[in-house]
Amino acid sequence: MNAAIAHVERLGDARFDSPLRARDVDPEHPSVFVKDSEFIPLHITVDVDREREGNILFEKAGPRERVFFDPDKVTAAVVTCGGLCPGLNNVIRTLALSLHVHYGVRRVLGIRYGYHGMNPAHGFPPLELSVDDVSDIHEIGGTIIGTSRGPEDPRVMVEFLKTQGVQVLFPVGGDGTQKGALNIHEEAQRQGYPLAVAGVPKTIDNDIQFVSRTFGYGTAVDAARAVIDVAHTEARAVLNGVGLVKLMGRDSGFIATGAALASGEVNYCLIPEQRIVLEGEHGLLAVLERRLEAKRHAVIVVAEGAGQDLIPKEDARKDASGNILHADIGVFLKDAICAHMKQRGKTINVRYIDPSYSIRGLAANTEDAVLCDFLARNAVHAAMSGRSGLIIGQVHNRMVHVPMGMATAGRKKVELDGQLWKAVLAVTGQPAAWR
Repeated sequence: MNAAIAHVERLGDARFDSPLRARDVDPEHPSVFVKDSEFIPLHITVDVDREREGNILFEKAGPRERVFFDPDKVTAAVVTCGGLCPGLNNVIRTLALSLHVHYGVRRVLGIRYGYHGMNPAHGFPPLELSVDDVSDIHEIGGTIIGTSRGPEDPRVMVEFLKTQGVQVLFPVGGDGTQKGALNIHEEAQRQGYPLAVAGVPKTIDNDIQFVSRTFGYGTAVDAARAVIDVAHTEARAVLNGVGLVKLMGRDSGFIATGAALASGEVNYCLIPEQRIVLEGEHGLLAVLERRLEAKRHAVIVVAEGAGQDLIPKEDARKDASGNILHADIGVFLKDAICAHMKQRGKTINVRYIDPSYSIRGLAANTEDAVLCDFLARNAVHAAMSGRSGLIIGQVHNRMVHVPMGMATAGRKKVELDGQLWKAVLAVTGQPAAWR
């Protein structure tokens, strides 16, 4: 097998014995340390007729027997960036507890309001996070240290970290956050400052490469399913009722696809990865009209980034993180459906629901809470071993180290020829393509 190793930067030789062994509560079953020679392959399917090219080996995440930092002398910091996501407080809690309790780190800082808190000009000094401070924060949504969008000068941020004595940094966020974290890592290297930057991937959209599932996604799908069920009830209660639900998914349609599968009541699932055609015999409007003639109701789920080419735009505005601000596809579809049916002289009752912000602020469900713990704990192990410029990924249900450059080189998408989308087509019964 021809496989390339995903190289992760190290600050230097690990000189200290890990304190984890001394803290084991069960001497007969001590912690199992991960060897540096252990890797997880990206592709595990083997074709005996043709060797698979281009496989990648990722370092297996987990505690190392020796660490780079002296835990008694290191200061760690955590920063949360971007939009809210279920599980942020869970991650903060596990990071702080693992550092304090397992490694014996005495000082853990919470950077306030995202990367803005790493620029002294904004006037947001960091908070000290003790064990008591984080003991019950996993029970609530949001983030106790605040968040923000938008970059800051990496030179300013590294200087700030140096003045605070921070040598271990945990950026918690999505694609933009981890790109910023990579800039911090590279700037620290340029300055010769031994800073370990270990990212925890956070995006409700589940669109980070080489991460099979990001925290917050499971909670979002759970909540979205409940909204779809309500939309279905509303649609069935009236003549030609259409329950139209807009869900998160700027560039990738994982929440829409997951919720559609979980619900089983969705008739049309529209995602950014597939082009939408409204007009014509095989377009969405005509297909929906025929559905209403036969069943008298329908449920449509649309991801926020779907169908953007259908909506006239004066200019491409961007948010503070540099993401293109999409037009409201939900309102556009509602108006288009109502106009089409009116032109055809038919009754229509569209119930439009956009639950986006009510989902983002939820506390993590059980599945996400467990995932948050694993991601955060392995980020601590990676950073304390002196690794930097990486995020914690999940490949084949195994935690791995993914170089930030690889993780942020693109976005994970729903594959239209993959099993997930084929399952959606099977459950909804919608056309394989709009034409």
